[in-house]
This record gives sequence, structure tokens and C-alpha cells, in this order.
Amino acid sequence: MKKEAIARRFDKILADIKSVKVQGAENVAKAGIKAFLLSPTKSSAKKILATRPTEPLMQNAIKLLLKSKNPKKTAEKFLSNLKKSHDTISKKGAMLIKNNMNIFTHCHSSTVIDILKYAKRKRKKKFVVYTTEVEPLLQGRETARDLAKAKIKVIISPDLAAEQSIKKCDLLLFGADAFTKSIVANKIGTSTLVKLAKSHSVPRYACGVSTKFTNKVKIEKRPSREVWQDNNETIEVINPAFDKTKLKNLSGVISEFGILPYKQFAKKAKAKLKSL
Repeated sequence: MKKEAIARRFDKILADIKSVKVQGAENVAKAGIKAFLLSPTKSSAKKILATRPTEPLMQNAIKLLLKSKNPKKTAEKFLSNLKKSHDTISKKGAMLIKNNMNIFTHCHSSTVIDILKYAKRKRKKKFVVYTTEVEPLLQGRETARDLAKAKIKVIISPDLAAEQSIKKCDLLLFGADAFTKSIVANKIGTSTLVKLAKSHSVPRYACGVSTKFTNKVKIEKRPSREVWQDNNETIEVINPAFDKTKLKNLSGVISEFGILPYKQFAKKAKAKLKSL
């Protein structure tokens, strides 16, 4: 492939990541890896990492590739292990799902979607999924479409109707963009939904691979035009993409290690990262 074509492809991948055309932490990581293999340099790595600062899965992957003498082979191994971990999470998470449950989820998490699909397909469970639209980019509608294709019944509502749905539910499952020793970072609204679920005694689980663990996380702020394109110098529009959920409000974490209390998960995640 010619240099010009490689450069265009590299720039296109980065644009898709930055614009959220590529959604979900795992898909972002895969796209970042693809871009790095097109241009395996420190300069390219810096550009890739700048696209989505709240994505440690991609960060950990790119850092690993930078250290490797054979980035392509390292990438293949990383992606293979990622798939194995993801498949394990689907099986472990599905164990929580019982017949006739109502389950609430938030945003568009491939991990949670695959847990629900596994419960439906392999464990033959009957359940209903509740979600909200998730403004401003309406990722909740993507979740509803994906689940509907799998013949899973979905009830979707406006964001501000979330409590009406949560109080009907038996379980809250949500993805994670980042884990640290003290918080889970995920799509804006997660922290509020977890508190609501806790107030209604609904169990609450963050779902994700341990390679999303990081020492600290920067919360991304998205362009204000995603919320409102009106130009008015006396109106300030803010658009935080993520929030932080405190550990005390979680029931546990579903990862490749199984279903664990957060502190046990964090200990295992830190040890795994050191071994990479």
C-alpha cells in the first residue's frame, strides 16, 4: 500500500474513533491497534491516544505494542486474549440472569450486550431489558436495535424516565470504559443510575475486561455542538462524556476473573497488567 493511501486510512480510523463512529471501549481499542499497525511509531501512538483519553484498554494496548519488537504478532496475541476474556465474561455474567427478570442497562456496551445474548441463546432465559435513549448521541437506541435483532424484548424511555424503569428491574448491568483502584468510569449518567438502583435495592454490576484497569483516568469532554449547535455567547454548553461511579455503590464487577467484589477484582487486574 502506498504511503499516501496508508496515511489516508490512518487518518480515517482516527476520525472515526474521535467522532464516536466507533463505539465501545473494545471496538475503540481494536481500531486503535489497526491504526498503529499502519504506522507503528511513537508519533502515531500519541495521535491515536489523543482521540479518546478515557479509554485505558486502547492505552494499554498501544503501550504494549510500542514496547514490542514484533507489533503485529503482539497485537494478534492481545486481540486473541481479549476475545477469550470477553467470551468468559459473557458466560459468567449470564449466570446472574434468571427467568422473567427485568434488567436495566446503560449506553452501548458490547460486553453487556453479549452477556444478554448469551443468556438468551445458550441459557434459554426469558427476560426484558430496560434502557434509555442516552443523550446526546442516543447510544441507547443502538443497544435496543442490537438486542432486538437477537429477539430480546427491550423497553426504551427518555433519560429522565430512568427511575420509573429501574424500580421495576431486578438487575443493573453496565459496561466500563475504565477501572481504577477507587472508581469506575463509564458513560455520563452511570453514577446517577447506580445510585438510583441502590436506592431501590437493585444489584449493580460493572462489566468489562481487566485490561481496562489504569492508575488514573482523564474524563473526556465532548464538543458542545453534540448537545446544541446554537451559537450564543451568553449560553455555555457543557458535554462531559463520562462520570465516575464510587465503589461503595457497586455490588461487584463481572470480568474474566468471574463475579467479584471490586477490591478483589482490582488486585487481580493490577497483577495481570504487570504480567503483560
